[in-house]
Amino acid sequence: MRYLLFCSLFLFFSLGCSPDKTNSLASDSQAQEVVDKAIRAHGGKNYEHLNLAFDFRDRHYTATRNNGLFTYTRAFTDSTGRVKDFLNNDGFKREVNGQPVNLPEERKQAFTNSVNSVIYFALLPFGLNDPAVQKAYLGEVTLRGQPYHKVKITFAPEGGGVDHEDEFIYYIHQKTFVVDYFAYSYQTEGGGLRFRQAYNPQVIGGIRFQQYINFEPPNKQVPLTDLDKLFEAGQLKELSRIELENIQVNN
Repeated sequence: MRYLLFCSLFLFFSLGCSPDKTNSLASDSQAQEVVDKAIRAHGGKNYEHLNLAFDFRDRHYTATRNNGLFTYTRAFTDSTGRVKDFLNNDGFKREVNGQPVNLPEERKQAFTNSVNSVIYFALLPFGLNDPAVQKAYLGEVTLRGQPYHKVKITFAPEGGGVDHEDEFIYYIHQKTFVVDYFAYSYQTEGGGLRFRQAYNPQVIGGIRFQQYINFEPPNKQVPLTDLDKLFEAGQLKELSRIELENIQVNN
């Protein structure tokens, strides 16, 4: 914001700030404002001091956050016994039947990604202000008769994780600032595109949690920015439901 003001002053005195740069800064500023309002609409400060537990696909997750410090866990039973994963600011570790397990770095990274991904989506849009997030405002769009801001999210390579090439588009309601839809492209396992529609919202402990219908387009060549058009035209195929169960929040 300070740079945008600085650039505007230079324009006033005819010292030059290129139109492309000015438009980009305005887009980023508008996207930031919309995202900030969305985070407030979904939970705001309640995200900062959080003690969350829920079940997802036969696995039990917990997430605690306190001023930037976090601990996420995942617990389940498989052929090896009772497994519990821990992810915090210091990294990842796994226990089986209460005993620590040594894992190769590749598996640690894979488990880190899977635990973090579930928590990340459960707490959306909270993570959209992480330092590696880059925002751009794509304009306005109407979905199912409702007006939305269309915001693109990308990630800087440094701090953006192994999936930093993934791209997201969030559809944030212009009046309520709720994220009712989002779309994304991913590169792992051959890559693909997804579009999610929120349903059955629940406000628990001051935080809005949503379930999602997960859709895919007829082919991978569709531009990410066009998935909303295919959704409106009924040309997306439902793949799955993203449903959190037994949600508990203690702030």
